[in-house]
Amino acid sequence: MIRVAVLFISDEVSSDKESAGNNSVDKIISEILAKFNARKVYSSVVREDFRAIQEELFNVTEKGAADLVLTIGGTGFARKNCVPEATLAVVEKEVPGITEFMRVETARKYPAVILSRGRAGIRKTTLIVNLPDHEEEVMEAINCLAPIIPAGISVLRKDHDFYGYKELRLWN
Repeated sequence: MIRVAVLFISDEVSSDKESAGNNSVDKIISEILAKFNARKVYSSVVREDFRAIQEELFNVTEKGAADLVLTIGGTGFARKNCVPEATLAVVEKEVPGITEFMRVETARKYPAVILSRGRAGIRKTTLIVNLPDHEEEVMEAINCLAPIIPAGISVLRKDHDFYGYKELRLWN
């Protein structure tokens, strides 16, 4: 079972009722858990601030408590949108194919998602994926990622077991 952490990025001044973080948190989390055969290990609403997002991503991934971290929102063109940059500041390896595929597939129904700048990457043994803001776009993205994310998580888990991070030495 995949352990999932969900971070909803919130702009405290926003009154956008269609925003995933404002309206349908429980529905989105339920859909994620069902599609990925997962259990929620953590969820939080994070202020749309580079340092706050970076810190939250770092803390969630540091101890390996989650296999998958999904951020929802904060990936647009607005000056305040900084989730992709905060994500890149935390990940060790970028995985551009995930977000490229997600944007292309989701844009078939919701063309505006092409304006999303979301990123995906790996930190330690955790996959981080930035999702768009609106509920419909998030649901569509989850549907297209559901068949591929478990395979990636499986590789990360095997890699972790193979290298035995508890005994990893950098120098002899």
